[in-house]
Amino acid sequence: MMTSKPLSHDRYCDEVARQISLLRETLDGADLSVTVPTCPDWTLARLARHMGGAVRWSERLVATRAERNIPAEEIPEAGGPDGDDPAALDAWLAETAALGEKTFRDAGADAAAWSWTDDHTAGFWARRMTHELAVHRADAAIATGVPYELAPELAADAIDEWLDIVRFVQRADPSDSAAELRGAGRGSLHLHATDAPEGLGAEWLIEFGDDGFTWRRGHEKAAVALRGPLTEVLLAFYRRRPLDAGQAEVIGDRDLLDFWLERATFG
Repeated sequence: MMTSKPLSHDRYCDEVARQISLLRETLDGADLSVTVPTCPDWTLARLARHMGGAVRWSERLVATRAERNIPAEEIPEAGGPDGDDPAALDAWLAETAALGEKTFRDAGADAAAWSWTDDHTAGFWARRMTHELAVHRADAAIATGVPYELAPELAADAIDEWLDIVRFVQRADPSDSAAELRGAGRGSLHLHATDAPEGLGAEWLIEFGDDGFTWRRGHEKAAVALRGPLTEVLLAFYRRRPLDAGQAEVIGDRDLLDFWLERATFG
């Protein structure tokens, strides 16, 4: 069995700025009114506002050491500039990147800040925003038809974090669809990255039990396996890439994987 641990707090702070910078490159010259296929209720402009707004919101939680949630409507800067002028939106994103990186770094990983999980620290928010930005940047890349790349260690950590989030939601909210991800007789899921660097251990085993599911890094047989390049496994697992797109291979019980993907959501 392989073990995993989060990346460093400084790395997450770096990535908040880096992922926004890469998003700005993706949006440069794009038609911001086009619909995002993976988020069909949003245009590219709306996606960009969501991403910047999420960082602005979490930045305020950390900067103020918030003990309660601060509604986004109480943070005027989180809405972005008036209108969808590309230059104004780009400038706002650049400012957001610098602000988020500085606040998270200056606070330090252990600084107290409200969150919707049981981890009430700035470290949680730096990690959460890293992966929020990285996955939504994939949405922007898909919408604009440009290549999408993510560092292997970030992609692996994004899968770890997503599994932890779904596990938390399963425990905390019995009404959420994640609560249905249980049942000892269901079998198990295996994620297998075929191109990960040696030593990264980019394989996962998800097992269902009567009290919920558990997961761990490891190479073990399962009822169904999702196998392919690490970034493609991530995108399929986050439901950004259809299983039939041919970028990742499904081996075994496809219905079990569909069962997971239909219920592993939150919000």
